[in-house]
Amino acid sequence: MVTFSQRNHKMAIYWLDWLSLVQNFNSKTAVILSGAEVRNSQPKIVSLPPMATVKIINRSNNPAPAYATADAAGVDLRANLEAPVVLQPLERRLIPTGLFMELPSGYEAQVRPRSGLAYKSGITVLNSPGTIDADYRGDVGVILVNLSNEPFTVNHGDRIAQMVIAEYTRVTFELTEELAESERGAGGFGHTGVK
Repeated sequence: MVTFSQRNHKMAIYWLDWLSLVQNFNSKTAVILSGAEVRNSQPKIVSLPPMATVKIINRSNNPAPAYATADAAGVDLRANLEAPVVLQPLERRLIPTGLFMELPSGYEAQVRPRSGLAYKSGITVLNSPGTIDADYRGDVGVILVNLSNEPFTVNHGDRIAQMVIAEYTRVTFELTEELAESERGAGGFGHTGVK
């Protein structure tokens, strides 16, 4: 059994005594041999997730973004407000966070709703998921909308959304006069029904 944990932007490898760590090729790959595999010289390749670095400036007095658990995909974004903001039913507002980022080329930040706010209070991110491009240098703003029937107050420091950093692929678009046939064709918008 091999367990990987991530602490302070460093990957640590822990293994039981029946495993031998033979060689680290780089930060992404390691060769692991069990006792039987040492005798038979049959290594297993184990891939480690790459660690990207995102530079941030925090101009709020809120904590910097951090992962709450070892396997959390997103980090919470907090409101950076001088005074509370009251969202009336169906009202939308751009809520600043005081965070400014420099993402690596080839990465985006996705701003998504927090499930607890959505379920309990009807508060969601209007353009979900909002995309922050790698070349954007402004305040990370969150467009909140109140889909409930009651006013909702956003206070300074409230966790209002979550942010996921993701790699993306750029493509080349090729103009054409026809597309290859597929089983689905032009079917969409619930054409398969709900049952």
